Amino acid sequence: MPPGAPAPAAPVAETGPAKVALLVPLSGANAALGQAILDAAQLALFEASDDRLTLVPRDTSGNAEGAAKAARAVIAGGARLILGPLLAVEVEAVKPLARDAHLNVIAFSTVTELAGGNTFLMGFLPRQEVVREVGQARDRGLARFAALAPNSPYGHLMADALRDVASASGATMTRVEFYDPRDDDTAPAVRRLMLGGGASAAPDAAAAAAPSFDALLLPEGGARLKQIARQVKEAEIDMKPVQLLGSGLWDVPDIGNEPALAGGWFAAAAPEPRRVFEQHFREVYGHEPPRLASLGYDAAALAAALSRGAGGEPFSQQAILNPSGFTGVDGLFRFAPSGLVQRGLAVLEVEPQGDVLVSPAPQTFQDLGY
Repeated sequence: MPPGAPAPAAPVAETGPAKVALLVPLSGANAALGQAILDAAQLALFEASDDRLTLVPRDTSGNAEGAAKAARAVIAGGARLILGPLLAVEVEAVKPLARDAHLNVIAFSTVTELAGGNTFLMGFLPRQEVVREVGQARDRGLARFAALAPNSPYGHLMADALRDVASASGATMTRVEFYDPRDDDTAPAVRRLMLGGGASAAPDAAAAAAPSFDALLLPEGGARLKQIARQVKEAEIDMKPVQLLGSGLWDVPDIGNEPALAGGWFAAAAPEPRRVFEQHFREVYGHEPPRLASLGYDAAALAAALSRGAGGEPFSQQAILNPSGFTGVDGLFRFAPSGLVQRGLAVLEVEPQGDVLVSPAPQTFQDLGY
């Protein structure tokens, strides 16, 4: 430093509430979901009554350009943590900007390749659903698994997870069939799966064959799921019924309306805390929250918990990676060094009167199984 030059100014300690950004699509195709996530986050902070944190929401417009613009704005505005975005393309755009600004990101995506470094994924990870369901099936003595899945990245991800998890548990995956998600008729794929033959297998051959599996994973939702379930049940005539296994797409209020799905299992958050959250959301906003709204609530509650941390930087990776984890409306969770969330999931059984808890969510991380 030249003689007589002024000394550099000492850094000014930040005063007032910490700014935490929430990046969600408030316009575009996913605007309704983005608004619900924002509403849930605001509800969490209201219930936490924490004046050490200010939520700064920004619209990503549901695309990479909008997400990058929103990230630059909150970084310039002094945000110390970013919650969101929702979609993979948005997270991909935000991640390097946050990294360069030395900010951590707790995103809602489930694309595991995006995790790591400064980015943590809070979304429900399909592989963990498969782990939980296979564990439940193995506890019930089932050892042969199959999958009927859409020929899509999600379908292949779920089928690959089932193959890996079944093998690791000492079980086998005996069959997998994929169907074109653009095709209205899934019956040929169901026949191939159930009869173990080619596309020419006759529909009336059911009585002469039996499926080579005890449990069948159907990672599908909506009307397509109900159609496939009916076709599987029809093919089971004179056969031993198979145990149906679901995915996060089964976690919808009307799942029990389809008789063919009765008795099927799927992994999800423990239902009682979710019910309490949904009731509070209805009371405040006057409508049902979409399933993923709870991510906004738990992310904001996590930020509030981090802001109350003693000493050090409250939103550091060390704080986020607290091995003791956190508890939210979606149950027990923590982040692994890989950036992926670890969740304690329950197993629910589909019944006409409503989902029934058949295996409660683990109460400790030692019982997660992954």
